[in-house]
Amino acid sequence: MRHIGNLKKAAGSTHAKKRVGRGEGSGRGGTSTRGANGQKSRSGAKIRRGFEGGQMPISRRLPKFGFTNRFRVDYQEVNVGRIQELIDTKNIDTNLTIEDFYTLKLVRKRNVPIKILGNGELTSAIDITADSFSASAKEKIEKVGGKVNING
Repeated sequence: MRHIGNLKKAAGSTHAKKRVGRGEGSGRGGTSTRGANGQKSRSGAKIRRGFEGGQMPISRRLPKFGFTNRFRVDYQEVNVGRIQELIDTKNIDTNLTIEDFYTLKLVRKRNVPIKILGNGELTSAIDITADSFSASAKEKIEKVGGKVNING
């Protein structure tokens, strides 16, 4: 019967501790598995993280300036003038969704949010669904009788 007092480790699961620096006859004397020369072969060698042996560290060699906002949202921009161009040339539907922007090649990526900007003129009433709109784009769309739908 098994009891906590008579449990044994599986054969081969443990190894004898490597005893270094106990003379040449042990097979691990001399340099004691530290290699020949250098800072790390000496006793008490502690090298801090990022230390490059006295060379100017990369963290000090590279320039540091500005501020990067981790929460910035990068949009793919589409101007209302470009949408009007497509309405005139390709005779597209007046209801544009995010998928339509991709199929009409107004944007390149499906998973990056789309923002409609107000550059250009709009003459057709159109129902647009996008992730964001500039104030001028929203005004131009609503002025011609269109509708603005924010995705999500």
